[in-house]
Amino acid sequence: MARIPIGCEPVVGSLTPSKKKEYRVTNRLQEGKRPLYAVVFNFIDSRYFNVFATVGGNRVTVYQCLEGGVIAVLQSYIDEDKDESFYTVSWACNIDGSPFIVAGGINGILRVIDAGNEKIHKSFVGHGDSINEIRTQVLKPSLVVSASKDESVRLWNVHTGICILIFAGAGGHRNEVLSVDFHPSDIYRIASCGMDNTVKIWSMKEFWTYVEKSFTWTDLPSKFPTKYVQFPIFIASVHSNYVDCTRWLGDFILSKSVDNEIVLWEPKMKEQSPGEGTVDILQKYPVPECDIWFIKFSCDFHYKAAAIGNREGKIFVWELQTSPPAMIARLSHVQSKSPIRQTAMSFDGSTILSCCEDGTIWRWDVVATS
Repeated sequence: MARIPIGCEPVVGSLTPSKKKEYRVTNRLQEGKRPLYAVVFNFIDSRYFNVFATVGGNRVTVYQCLEGGVIAVLQSYIDEDKDESFYTVSWACNIDGSPFIVAGGINGILRVIDAGNEKIHKSFVGHGDSINEIRTQVLKPSLVVSASKDESVRLWNVHTGICILIFAGAGGHRNEVLSVDFHPSDIYRIASCGMDNTVKIWSMKEFWTYVEKSFTWTDLPSKFPTKYVQFPIFIASVHSNYVDCTRWLGDFILSKSVDNEIVLWEPKMKEQSPGEGTVDILQKYPVPECDIWFIKFSCDFHYKAAAIGNREGKIFVWELQTSPPAMIARLSHVQSKSPIRQTAMSFDGSTILSCCEDGTIWRWDVVATS
């Protein structure tokens, strides 16, 4: 297990906003009565950068952000099981480029929706319990990864419906996996984190032939030789409680627990002994009143900034790549009092969306400064 060496104290950001940008509320939608757990812009396809999806209850809704704060509803999907409760959604695409929405939740089924023809493309059954997060490989957007309460992470091909790899076993997570992310440039690498308080880094390099095989497989998906990846290449104990969100920032990792902060750290691997190594904690981005689990942050396309909500309905926007960290803005509105489960930053960071426990979606737009 990785430990923090003395003398490498992290730089902590100040909670005084730099006022570099100002945002104001331009819209508030009440989607329904059930909590909204996820909101995400489509960064996969430049035609749809202003399109986003939300999930709450057994519903997946697709919207478009228009000028002047307008939000237009494009599509809505209601799952046939009224007891389904979706926790996560991600954009992907078929090999022909048509946009897919992948959603998952309490039932442990991944629903792949073809947004081009408004039909269910496939349903993936495999997880033994609920799905907490789905992420898409931007370099190969027909690959998605899912993190589950069943203590595993699974890699899927949305085009063929094949479960290619299962990251679980002897070196795997020992409790619910809450978050997972693909490395932005190293196509073989993923990071996962969860209720065992660890962040684990996994490599698919030696299993990549299976990934390639999944695109040309013609037999039944159930006959595919799915491989177990039992050992991560790195395990980090950065937090002392549940880790519920992790994202790569280049080769560094951003992760958060229930300690009112996002932490930026560098995994330093030992080449000879996989799984071991040290952690260098670089920076901390404080987030007051962010001490309940399942609150996730989001970043703009180029990872210049991160936005995160808290349990009191406030949003903190941090500049990620400055040292010490600079807070761009603190967003609050007198009517926004419900816990914000997730935010979504637009491609350039000019729009921030939040989805809340009370079923509302809030839209904040940057104010043009003269």
